[in-house]
Amino acid sequence: MRANLEPLDLGIQIPYHFRCPISLELMRDPVTVCTGQTYDRGSIESWVNTGNTTCPVTRAPLTDFTLIPNHTLRRLIQEWCVANRAFGVERIPTPKQPADPALVRSLLNQCSSDSAPTHLRLNSLRRLRQLARDSDYNRSLIASHNVRHILLPILFNHHGSDELKHESLALLVLFPLGESDCASLASDSDKINYLTRLLSHPSLDVRVNSAALIEIVVAGTHSPELRAQVSNVDGIHDGVVEILRSPISYPRAMKVGIKALFALCLVKQTRHRAVVAGAPAVLVDRLPDFEKCDAERALATVELLCRIPGGCAAFAGHALTVPMLVKIILKISDRATEYAAGALLSLCSESEKCQREAVTAGVLTQLLLLVQSDCTERAKRKAQLLLKLLRDSWPQDSIGNSDDFACSQVVVVPF
Repeated sequence: MRANLEPLDLGIQIPYHFRCPISLELMRDPVTVCTGQTYDRGSIESWVNTGNTTCPVTRAPLTDFTLIPNHTLRRLIQEWCVANRAFGVERIPTPKQPADPALVRSLLNQCSSDSAPTHLRLNSLRRLRQLARDSDYNRSLIASHNVRHILLPILFNHHGSDELKHESLALLVLFPLGESDCASLASDSDKINYLTRLLSHPSLDVRVNSAALIEIVVAGTHSPELRAQVSNVDGIHDGVVEILRSPISYPRAMKVGIKALFALCLVKQTRHRAVVAGAPAVLVDRLPDFEKCDAERALATVELLCRIPGGCAAFAGHALTVPMLVKIILKISDRATEYAAGALLSLCSESEKCQREAVTAGVLTQLLLLVQSDCTERAKRKAQLLLKLLRDSWPQDSIGNSDDFACSQVVVVPF
């Protein structure tokens, strides 16, 4: 959606009646409710799913929750997109119709039936996965039938078909798991070991789906002991790090890989396993390839690994680490800046070589801009600590005898 709207900053005005009254964005799947108002399907479904029973515009009660596709308006929007293609506006795709609840029930019954032929069960799983990918509505519909309780037994059936297991895994990762499900999986070493073995499967799709489920389990488990138990499994870090080495042409591997690695690295006592698996070099090499939110997560992981001696040494040994961290300050986002500053502080606290590299890369200018910016207070405090640490390394004409960053002004915040 954002790809369609970014070019509009150049001066293109979206017609008022093409905007969803809820999101104020260009509608992709306009639907009309019983009051006669039209909304984007995703927005009105979210409105209703959060418990609202009135029309957002008229405030009249929604006596019927049926959503009627507004095909005429959708075609007009598509024609407008095509007419403005020269300005970078992409044509919205024709939305697919919502899944029939009866069809979903039938497919779920078929794939859960042990007596059904394997090929029919496979077809049912694939059809459900396609429906789940089509829309949030379809995912909600499928999830409402306790799909995870159908898929988990298929996935971990010792005597089941491997292909059936892999298809159930591919569908399962499209849905959230409750804390009890995550804790149950995390406490079962056989199941975690099975998922870890899948990280070495010849199929990249299987490896990525396995990493996705591992991340869901670790992130969804509240018990520190269970999270540590999962992250301490032999080979789990190696498998996740290897996924991050996947070709850039497979962006989902990058997204899932960094989410899984970050979740594992939140467990302090097993971070050394990520270092041994080669995470520092991979993170530095792939950092330019991440999208914004994934770059933030990657930088957070870098900062976490810099908190242990082995991680600090590994990052310090990579020629691109310090210059890249300096360059990132104030470039991606406030969070990214905070993580980059924190990682630099750890590295420069342990290595005079890193201090020299940071000065050479122009960190002085970046830090002075940072402390005067609207960035987070934590980022500014890390910048102040770093300025104090590097003070003796500045050229004499850089900051002179300024007391702007005197020790008395620096507040040490745990990070």
